[in-house]
Amino acid sequence: MAKISIIGAGSWGTALAWLLHNNGHEVRVWSIMEDEIEMLRTKREHEQKLPGVKLPEDMEFTTDLKESLTDRDLVVLAVPSPFTRSTSQKMAPFVKEGQIIVNVAKGIEEATLMPLSDIIEQEIPQANVAVLSGPSHAEEVGKGLPTTCVAGAKTKETAEYIQNIFMSPVFRVYTSPDLLGIELGAALKNVIALAAGTADGLGYGDNTKAALITRGIAEISRLGIAMGARAETFFGLSGIGDLIVTCASVHSRNRRAGYLMGKGYTMQEAMDEVKMVVEGVYSAKAALALSQKYQVDMPIIVEVNHVLFDGKPAANAVNDLMQRVKKDEIGSDLW
Repeated sequence: MAKISIIGAGSWGTALAWLLHNNGHEVRVWSIMEDEIEMLRTKREHEQKLPGVKLPEDMEFTTDLKESLTDRDLVVLAVPSPFTRSTSQKMAPFVKEGQIIVNVAKGIEEATLMPLSDIIEQEIPQANVAVLSGPSHAEEVGKGLPTTCVAGAKTKETAEYIQNIFMSPVFRVYTSPDLLGIELGAALKNVIALAAGTADGLGYGDNTKAALITRGIAEISRLGIAMGARAETFFGLSGIGDLIVTCASVHSRNRRAGYLMGKGYTMQEAMDEVKMVVEGVYSAKAALALSQKYQVDMPIIVEVNHVLFDGKPAANAVNDLMQRVKKDEIGSDLW
């Protein structure tokens, strides 16, 4: 049995707390919000973000960050990506040397273009930072539906430790050394999912969705390879796997926000309606900046930014994507 703290009590943090407790571990959950912790203590359920998932009586809940980080074998950082840096800063004084911190949020910091694991390492240099990602909606993990993810770490020992902690009959975990690729796939698929949802809102069909998924992973992998990630990562769980589920699922907040924008909502109106952090909105500008920095062609990312921040009608963005100059799919040098 391991002693584990979950930092962040949203839907994903709550689902992972439930999973890890079922795996036989001692679980403590932290949130900065007193009312959220009180609800979890008294109701044993996150009524807003993960209704129906009952939490056991011996699971601990706290707003005391020092208490949550004391004497822990593993820390799971599950706050939304815009709060990764500020939360890491608050955690740093209480984190012991070599503490394994598994980041499970998905995003890229707009100001620095840093993946989240790099932010955590910068703010908590004494930590051993790893990631867990893949096609894994909290709503389904909380129901015990079969799910598969990948654990990324700098050493095989750390990756396998995380694998053993999370593995269960309904939660399968693979390992990988490619933290950068895992995090890029996790962050950028949210931007593509906004486009997929927008297409749904416009009334387009399965052909359009398939095109966005296929060309989306092509854009993500081009950027990732240019940045030094491994190509095969983008055709694995944290790449095409996560992209498919986020573009297609009714649980996806990014797809839902895109759908509302396709129906005519503004970006802010869509985010207000979803009532959860829409990670793709926060990653879109960073994705565009990375494409410019590494001189990688990412037309879907460009058009999503136009729709989000420049007021471009979504239908016009789709039309401009369709009317781009003719191209080869795999390169003309093979003829």
